Amino acid sequence: MSRLDLAVGHSNVTVLKRTEIAMGYTVQPNDTALILGPTGLAYEKDTDTLYVASTADNQIFAVPHAGKAVAFVTKGTPIFANPNLRGPLALVFAPNGNLLTSNGDAQNADATHPSEIVEFTKSGQFVRQFNVDASQGGAFGIATVLTGNPRFNFAAVDDVPNSISVYSLPFGQNQNQQ
Repeated sequence: MSRLDLAVGHSNVTVLKRTEIAMGYTVQPNDTALILGPTGLAYEKDTDTLYVASTADNQIFAVPHAGKAVAFVTKGTPIFANPNLRGPLALVFAPNGNLLTSNGDAQNADATHPSEIVEFTKSGQFVRQFNVDASQGGAFGIATVLTGNPRFNFAAVDDVPNSISVYSLPFGQNQNQQ
């Protein structure tokens, strides 16, 4: 992972500095996905922590001091390596502070639980999962939008029919949904 310091002008962008802040993630060829490696990033400014979804490692890592690092940290700290992960791709914060990742089903595939969005706490506690498609490999990109307490919406890209679905979910509910 590299942090780029940029100067943005009216008609151009200049890279002022490139700092490698994390390395050592598994990268490997894959028949279905072409290449597996780190894919999803979520940055928490208050704690200066970069969260990394690494598909090939089948884990979520936390890289400390990501905004201020001057040298790399090997991968960071694994915070979520759970049987509910099946090749995490996208990674975003839910409005309740938890993290959401999409399972690309490239690792640890489970025909009874294909194409899910998995919610977990920043300390690595599994909260719940949401099915996006009945076929393997459907869950891809995700985004969240705060719609007012006590509910929030998230949108998920389903790669099987190539569509986007928006879901309204209870805010802060801690029950497993499958």
